[in-house]
Amino acid sequence: MEEKGYIKYFDGIEALQKKIRATQGPNIEKAASIVAEALMNDGLLHVYGAGHSACITEEIFFRAGTVAGINQILDLSLAGAVNAWKSAYMERLEGIGEILYQQSHASPQDVFLVISNSGRNAAPIEMAREAQKHGHKVIVETCSEFSKAQSSRHSSGKRLLDYADVILDNQGVFGDCIVEMDGFSMPMGPASGVLGSFLVHAMLVQVVFTMRDMGVEKPPVFMHGNLDGGMEFNQQLLEKYWPRIRNW
Repeated sequence: MEEKGYIKYFDGIEALQKKIRATQGPNIEKAASIVAEALMNDGLLHVYGAGHSACITEEIFFRAGTVAGINQILDLSLAGAVNAWKSAYMERLEGIGEILYQQSHASPQDVFLVISNSGRNAAPIEMAREAQKHGHKVIVETCSEFSKAQSSRHSSGKRLLDYADVILDNQGVFGDCIVEMDGFSMPMGPASGVLGSFLVHAMLVQVVFTMRDMGVEKPPVFMHGNLDGGMEFNQQLLEKYWPRIRNW
């Protein structure tokens, strides 16, 4: 009898997490240092992803146990959870990424995290390009194998990873899906959401450790809002960042 599908998925995810652990430590530490320095200079981490990559940006925005200085750049026309079919085409249109960068109103000390598993569509490519053009450090979370196996959809021929100061490689596979079933031609079990969240959360945890090592006694980390006193604690952090965060 063929192995159960959920076991195949568990095994596939665990194998890729082991690859992340074995290969991405230096990149996580480098990215964390960039973010820690920005936060210590009163800057923000702007995070952007289109389609399902937007889910990872939502995962880390205003979230218990993450740093408070995160601005999620969100446009509902490119959010897969809201306009799924339309967003798949909107993120390919050139010019949108530049507009969204301008709407971030980023300060010089800010840094960007741009997320795209394939790294081939216009919106994330242009977001990273514009951020670098304006002097910001850019961290990219992507699948290098997937990205390099396909041509860019941008007229420049560039991919997202071409505009990265640091690449967080989720170590996924071409086509993203990691489970096959006997007698069925369509692979299943996308890995990028799980792996992207795993990788980005690890980086943000390291940001707090790095800030502590750099002398910050109380890094700005949100408390769980459903714990007694949580919202009151978080309100103090919000007062600092509120004027610069777009989605409060």
